[in-house]
Amino acid sequence: MDFLMSGLAACGACVFTNPLEVVKTRMQLQGELQAPGTYQRHYRNVFHAFITIGKVDGLAALQKGLAPALLYQFLMNGIRLGTYGLAEAGGYLHTAEGTHSPARSAAAGAMAGVMGAYLGSPIYMVKTHLQAQAASEIAVGHQYKHQGMFQALTEIGQKHGLVGLWRGALGGLPRVIIGSSTQLCTFSSTKDLLSQWEIFSPQSWKLALVAAMVSGIAVVLAMAPFDVACTRLYNQPTDAQGKNRVPKFSATSYSASAPLLGTKDVGIMKGQTGHQLLKVTQAPGWSPILLGTQS
Repeated sequence: MDFLMSGLAACGACVFTNPLEVVKTRMQLQGELQAPGTYQRHYRNVFHAFITIGKVDGLAALQKGLAPALLYQFLMNGIRLGTYGLAEAGGYLHTAEGTHSPARSAAAGAMAGVMGAYLGSPIYMVKTHLQAQAASEIAVGHQYKHQGMFQALTEIGQKHGLVGLWRGALGGLPRVIIGSSTQLCTFSSTKDLLSQWEIFSPQSWKLALVAAMVSGIAVVLAMAPFDVACTRLYNQPTDAQGKNRVPKFSATSYSASAPLLGTKDVGIMKGQTGHQLLKVTQAPGWSPILLGTQS
């Protein structure tokens, strides 16, 4: 029941945050492997991106990739929050003296996140492809032209097999390890600290809300560079063998790699504002498990 409730809670948040995920994905793909000033900026900021997508692609485009996003959230967070909740209920996150252990929380969060993210990797890849698809005048990154989640999964599976479906999975693990450990550790630590200070009652929803907001900000600051790299790895075009086909550079075009490496145009932090809004609203405090309800 813990796994089911965790997955459903994440899906509920996903319905409202998916437009932010669409904006974040496109901002992260914008200017991929191009030097600053050499490409057209279709999306100047989060708010401009919302307006641009709504005008050109239509309002429905802000919910692109919703089906795989819901499925991924159910799989990933059902496993991640469910496993972490079991570890917390079993007392594994506390020391022998009964105090909360940030190190154990971080380790448990990382392990739980890796399991969920790896199993859901094909869904996340397709979600990225669908959210990147746009009208030619505002398109960024490679355009896969999928017709839907099942069609995309079937096509990739038929062309490249299971290896193709899990393309980019290992590259996405650092993102999940950093993000999940930071989020769950910060949430538990903040919640424990606020309880000790007796700012809110132990069962108050305000306690979970404040802890969720703090953890949401922390996870974005820690995970943003890895998230940009993950999005670009998943969305890269492939060759006949299903391997990533990366553009080649000459020695004189070294600066073109700056957005990926983060040395110019703060490329590794692209989409951070949208990511912050996304993670604050999808923080673990809204999971029934971490809110302390019983299954």
